[in-house]
Amino acid sequence: MQIFDLTGKVALVTGGNGGIGLGIAAGLAEAGATVVINGRNREKNAAALATLRETGGTASALEADLRDPAACRNLVDRVVAAQGRIDILVNNSGINFRKPPQDFTLDDWHAVIDTNLTAPFLLCQAVYPHFQEQGGGKIINIGSIAAFMGSPVGVAYAPSKGGITQMSKALAVAWAPENIQVNTIQPGWIDTPLSQGARAEIPGLEDAVIARTPAGRWGTPGDFAGAAVFLASSAADFVNGAALVIDGAYSVKA
Repeated sequence: MQIFDLTGKVALVTGGNGGIGLGIAAGLAEAGATVVINGRNREKNAAALATLRETGGTASALEADLRDPAACRNLVDRVVAAQGRIDILVNNSGINFRKPPQDFTLDDWHAVIDTNLTAPFLLCQAVYPHFQEQGGGKIINIGSIAAFMGSPVGVAYAPSKGGITQMSKALAVAWAPENIQVNTIQPGWIDTPLSQGARAEIPGLEDAVIARTPAGRWGTPGDFAGAAVFLASSAADFVNGAALVIDGAYSVKA
């Protein structure tokens, strides 16, 4: 369908060199977008680009440490300088330290909040003037079901994801008059390197997630491609401030 066609659009996907970010980047590229992935690991970037280009996608990579506010602003400038425009921003980069609250240090707290919440805010600010000049744009922020579910080892991660969800709603209201849509995707338990670490640390997690998930499986990065294309396309021009849960019904099971 034409309304899902992203030909001529330029998308920046942070953390696009693996996991959910790569799944989203692949979907956007398949829909016709020129995709720029951001990641700090050069080898992972190269492997991700090979994957994207195998299916005919147009993709490139830029390294940047998003914990640095100046690097966040500069990253958007670099995308525009290289591609001439930016139409879609996907804030996907995220980290987590699984520790009991009493063991969390202030440095731990700042690392998670700065990466998961402050960097996306700065990137949203950075794309705003370009979207304003172009007459609109799309922002997809990656939250988590941790935004509304408790975890004994998510004392910083959960607030960071709750914060990005509420930030998205505020930006949606503020920028809707300028044809800018800001939405959130809320992943559940997805088979990624981040969750593989959790499975190694939490005995029985693998089976427990499958037992609670009505879909009967863990999610995969590919499960996010269609949702991202929808939210990035003209099909979602009247979808703004929404939080789309992708978790196989895990979070709604009684």
